[in-house]
Amino acid sequence: MSLRTFMDGLEPNFHKGGKYEKYYAIYEMVDTIFYTPGKVTVGQAHVRDAVDMKRVMTTVWWCAFFPMLVGMYMVGHNATVAMQVLDIPALEGWRGMIIALMAGYDPNSLWDCFIYGAVFYVPIYAVTFIVGGLWEVLFAVKRGHEVNEGFFVTSILFSLTLPATIPLWQVAIGISFGVVVGKEIFGGTGKNFLNPALTGRAFLYFAYPAQISGDAVWTAVDGFSGATALGMAAAGGLEGVLASGITWWDAFLGNIQGSVGEVSTLAIFIGGAILLTTRVASWRIMAGVLLGMIATSLFFNWIGSDTNPMFALPWHWHLVLGGFAFGMGVERLAIHPRHHQHWKILLWSADRGHGDFNPRG
Repeated sequence: MSLRTFMDGLEPNFHKGGKYEKYYAIYEMVDTIFYTPGKVTVGQAHVRDAVDMKRVMTTVWWCAFFPMLVGMYMVGHNATVAMQVLDIPALEGWRGMIIALMAGYDPNSLWDCFIYGAVFYVPIYAVTFIVGGLWEVLFAVKRGHEVNEGFFVTSILFSLTLPATIPLWQVAIGISFGVVVGKEIFGGTGKNFLNPALTGRAFLYFAYPAQISGDAVWTAVDGFSGATALGMAAAGGLEGVLASGITWWDAFLGNIQGSVGEVSTLAIFIGGAILLTTRVASWRIMAGVLLGMIATSLFFNWIGSDTNPMFALPWHWHLVLGGFAFGMGVERLAIHPRHHQHWKILLWSADRGHGDFNPRG
């Protein structure tokens, strides 16, 4: 028996009047993971396009893997360097047990650094995906609608905005707040005006500042304190950053402290380029954010300040320090205008009785 035959045999139980009617959202979610929905529009006015919401969201999700993978490596590299400075032979606890089985603590080893970063980041993403996914499914079942693929994007963006050392229970609370308060209480996908990933991150910043800010949270080694490059710039300006030995290329490639997904501007640009090439992202939004940063930076450079060294920071440093590049990436994930136009036509047609969906084949 094929998987398709098995799923088709279960389907009647989840439709109206079936034994598991209220759990249709779960069945539909599993079915569409393996197969493309066989639905088309009928009537006089409709649009045919191979790009649907699922493809848009999964493309964004895959593109976020570039900063994720580089971020994991940098977490491990910075930590293993710090372990040599502090003369720490090995990591303790369950993370240390996994590293002992799979790798070592050589900062010059790509594999060792990647595994070290993975034992910190993968649990963060797993908790984010499981807890946030449960909230998505719960609301979908309660409201009787489909589970939206947008949570794939929410989950990875939220996890990438966090430091590697954040406690996992705080990750669970943060994504719960982001999904429930930032999205579901407004009605779910398309009705919320807040970004659920950034809403959850903002909640953690104000609720648990000790675990998401300061100098002690960015290096995944107990007892090591290291400020982010942006923190150095805020305290001593560009001279403070350069005095620490950090170059612009270090910041661009990602060899600095910071949240897992924000450190490598290069990796973010690679993912962004794919989104622009596939027309999932809007170049207008990306260009607007970048030009806005450049104009504001030049304006503050012109004004100057005797008390705030950030006024003198050049725009090209703003591009690689902190979360600007990652934030610009989040902004440019907005769906391309052509998709908006197609869906507007579909909604217009449905309102006039031309946009009903029927099963295909």
